[in-house]
Amino acid sequence: MFAAERRQVILELVRTNGAVSLRELARIVKTSEVTVRRDLRSLEEQGLLARRHGGAVATERPSYEPTHTEKTHVASAEKAAIADLAAELVAPGDAVVIGAGTTTLALARRLARLAELTVVTNSLLVAQVLARAKGPEVIMPGGVLRGSIYALVGSSAENGFAGLRVQRAFLSGNGLSAARGLSTPNATVAAVDRAMAAIADEVVVVADNTKIGVDTMIQTVPPGGIAHVVTDDGASPSELAGLRAAGATVHVAEAGGAGRDDRFPDANDRFRSEH
Repeated sequence: MFAAERRQVILELVRTNGAVSLRELARIVKTSEVTVRRDLRSLEEQGLLARRHGGAVATERPSYEPTHTEKTHVASAEKAAIADLAAELVAPGDAVVIGAGTTTLALARRLARLAELTVVTNSLLVAQVLARAKGPEVIMPGGVLRGSIYALVGSSAENGFAGLRVQRAFLSGNGLSAARGLSTPNATVAAVDRAMAAIADEVVVVADNTKIGVDTMIQTVPPGGIAHVVTDDGASPSELAGLRAAGATVHVAEAGGAGRDDRFPDANDRFRSEH
């Protein structure tokens, strides 16, 4: 991970959580605490956060919501691997809902090649990717455009999902923890995410390791409501164990493209047993 990308990850974590320890930051970005201290010093000099003994605190509101642009270059390799693995959960003829987010956008790019696929989405970027493909049919609700994440939100969007039914909802919030499940800093976004989860037989959360163990302001899907978690091998093992205990099947993608799946230990080269 380059310094600029690492610092963007650190900044997003601190802004989302309000405060993060030095040890936790070093674990997530996979570097030494000495390096993280230098990163924090640089970010503090830019006025983006404040250093405290043993970590850092946000200088902005605790409910800070990163924009799509800010998130684009964070854990990009991990998101690509997650998208490859999550695409295995979709078959031709399925109907799925895909929420807004950089990881779900990566998933949409993988699904664009499928024929006879119906995708319900509130994301303008997901719809744009699928509009260029010949196979998938796209259904979008009305709503108010939330420009920071290029998604439709509000009561019109929520009502637009009512009466629909899909096999799976693919969602990616700002945090995923074993204690509270999926969460996001914004109440309007949370309401639409809940509406999308409600029309699905199963909820699939796609989240890179920087979101695992993070608990943001508003819960969208409780741990018991999550059927699948697709993440990468940098995620906290204890958090993943907690999510399994709550009933989720955990799929772990590796940077090289291989994956691990709780259910299919010997299925093929993409899935290996995780101990």
